Amino acid sequence: MRRLLLAAALLLAVSCGSTTAYADRRRAVRSVPNQEWARGAVFYEVFVRSFADSNGDGIGDLNGLIAKLDYLNDGNPATTADLGIDGIWLMPIFESPSYHGYDTTDYETIERDYGNNADFQRFLQEAHKRGIRVILDLVMNHTSSEHPWFIESASSTASPKRDWYVWSATDPGWRQPWGGDPSWHLKNGAYYYGVFWSGMPDVNYRSPEAKAEMFRIARHWLSEGVDGYRLDATRYLVEDGPGPGQADTPETHQVLRELSAEVGKQRPDAILVAENTVDTRTMATYFADGLMNFDFPLASAVLEGVNSGNANRIRDTLRDVITAYPAGAIDAPFLTNHDQTRLATVLGNSGGKARNAAAILLTLPGAPFLYYGEEVGLQNGPTSADESKRTPMPWSASGGFTTGTPWQPYAPGLTVNNVASQTNDPQSLLSYYRNWIAARKRSAGLMRGNIIPLETGAQILAFVRDSGDERVLVVHNLSDSSVNAGPMNASASGFETIYIDSGVSGPTGSSGAWRVALPARSSGAWRLR
Repeated sequence: MRRLLLAAALLLAVSCGSTTAYADRRRAVRSVPNQEWARGAVFYEVFVRSFADSNGDGIGDLNGLIAKLDYLNDGNPATTADLGIDGIWLMPIFESPSYHGYDTTDYETIERDYGNNADFQRFLQEAHKRGIRVILDLVMNHTSSEHPWFIESASSTASPKRDWYVWSATDPGWRQPWGGDPSWHLKNGAYYYGVFWSGMPDVNYRSPEAKAEMFRIARHWLSEGVDGYRLDATRYLVEDGPGPGQADTPETHQVLRELSAEVGKQRPDAILVAENTVDTRTMATYFADGLMNFDFPLASAVLEGVNSGNANRIRDTLRDVITAYPAGAIDAPFLTNHDQTRLATVLGNSGGKARNAAAILLTLPGAPFLYYGEEVGLQNGPTSADESKRTPMPWSASGGFTTGTPWQPYAPGLTVNNVASQTNDPQSLLSYYRNWIAARKRSAGLMRGNIIPLETGAQILAFVRDSGDERVLVVHNLSDSSVNAGPMNASASGFETIYIDSGVSGPTGSSGAWRVALPARSSGAWRLR
């Protein structure tokens, strides 16, 4: 989604009546070689442990996920019963001593709770048969302290793998860059660096051997058929000092550029989507490394705007993106993920707000990511622990995740927030997600266009999406009242409806001064002629 546009000055002008301005905007959207398939694609984040259990042990597995693929995309464009996603991001699936998998002990073996390597190959084949791309969580910043590499590294100062991790004879005294616990941990008379905690020692990317081995692992899974990676904790790869020196270093960017080159040689169409919890301008620097980036600032702005009924911060954040991001970059907008309180809970379980957030996300440029269960309003569990953010997928009013006892209890709201109850209800949140995903796929502007925010009142988020061959007007009412939005400065001789919520009417008026009548928390998208 990035470089959504050209320049701030052009944005502020937003006079859609200028032919020259639109020509400039079209030139500003440059293709990303071999990765254009991702621009406009809709991804779905899956925690395998919580998605579907095939054998009744209470733990989700790959065979359970395979059985549910038709729910995500059945491979038939003519059907409307599936969600319609284009890609899946699998949270860690490699061997690990933890439930979450972010402390890997073997990067080449599927976690036994989930199945085996043959099950994964069958999953890949079934996903690809349906046109679903698959990206894996590659946790390359750190391993588990139980990984054989680390056990060998810690065994002796003379170990051939000693420099695969970062060691110091004395405690440097650094603390986590976000102001938390110590970053250095004592073992066998020396201190090793682990920015997250002692059970996750950081890999030393100044070691040519360690770096080469991690790059080999990345090439290996690409050769097995995966379509790319979500890169965990990207900004912390190489540290050069305490405090801010533990993140966003020049050497981190260099490692990422090298990784991107290795991935590109193995699979030119593979994508890398990075987790960088930074401001927009800092995030912009990571696109030059060959990455897509999860848009944390925009996610925060959307949630705040939907909750408050005020679109100003969303509009300002989009303008920051337009100004800062390089041409041709592909953004990865999202609402919440596995580390955050679930969307439904953040929005107070408001159906109107949930629809607002969904419609905004699915009309933004880039490759939007949904977190499993968001489409049915899955609430957070009862605690602030990560497990409560990763509870079992609610397939039916009685659960449907397993025939046994689920590894975690179902979240509140199960009788309403489940797939079976919403599948055949045209007014359900699930149907709403399906409708907007389908609308996105019908429109070149919504799939590939840059974005031009329009000046409106605080309650309205309006913008034009321009792909060069199609312009689309999008209007969202973030308030709890009906609004007659406008006038909006978009030149057009007419409109063709792509998708509108019930009760939305318009646009009316004249070119450059259009108005749209929107009920509370409603949205619409129109092709401009």
